[in-house]
Amino acid sequence: MNEAKLNSCNTYFLNIKISVMEIIGRMTADATVNETKAGKKVVNFSIAINDTYKSKESGELKRNVTYINCSYWINAGIAPYLTKGTLVECAGRIGADAWTNKEGEAKARLTFNASRIKLHGGGNNVNAEATLADSTAPVSALAEVGDDLPF
Repeated sequence: MNEAKLNSCNTYFLNIKISVMEIIGRMTADATVNETKAGKKVVNFSIAINDTYKSKESGELKRNVTYINCSYWINAGIAPYLTKGTLVECAGRIGADAWTNKEGEAKARLTFNASRIKLHGGGNNVNAEATLADSTAPVSALAEVGDDLPF
């Protein structure tokens, strides 16, 4: 590759703005599915991220919890798997909302628009397990038939 093309490629890649963040935390409650006026479904859920550190002054172990409100617009079918206590990994864009409440106090919260969700388990997946059991029932029936096959 000649130097002119290489410089062109470097300039191209330097101008790309990457704004994807990954977070890992536990679900604070079961996810909910809402629908916009246009009929688009969105999965809303909240994640708690726990952080532990030792204080320099006292040597005492400190715990800090950050709550993030998340939304996922790609597929509402994931909602039954997003249950309280499930460890989830999300990739997407972080944001913040700020407002003043009725008492005049400044309030803020973190928001996250997830573009990818990976489940790491550990939650109360009662609905998800029932769905999985229903979908594997035909497979067990095929296993019984498979014993009679000559190969």
